[in-house]
Amino acid sequence: HGFGTDQSAWQHIVPLFTPCYRVTLFHLVCAENVNPDYFYFRRYTTLDAYVDDLLNILDALGVDRCAYVGHSFSTMVLVSILASIRHPELFTKLILIGASPRFYFSKFLNDKDYHGGFKQGKIEKMFSAIEANYEAWVNGRR
Repeated sequence: HGFGTDQSAWQHIVPLFTPCYRVTLFHLVCAENVNPDYFYFRRYTTLDAYVDDLLNILDALGVDRCAYVGHSFSTMVLVSILASIRHPELFTKLILIGASPRFYFSKFLNDKDYHGGFKQGKIEKMFSAIEANYEAWVNGRR
């Protein structure tokens, strides 16, 4: 799922796939509703930790081939891409929805060579809205 959301973002899509496919949803450890005690700052300062998490989940579930569908942050952190490089035999497809070519949050900002991000004020306003009332923000209410 994307930054600032949870698995409920998929609630209307998943039922369309479950009759024909085995669907596994997971949260990155940095997601809002994951126990914060699971997040170890030193571990998650590199992308490798997120890649390890994804590969460990697939291994624990006995998945030997899959199509990975990721949205926004879960594609932006390149977890799926790095995992597929490490274990190309595991991934039949990578479906990356709303993936950003720019990883760091500061890179979401427009600059002289990149136009497609945010202006500084807009991103600060978004983060303020998230902090002020996460439930309202994630549900599209103001």
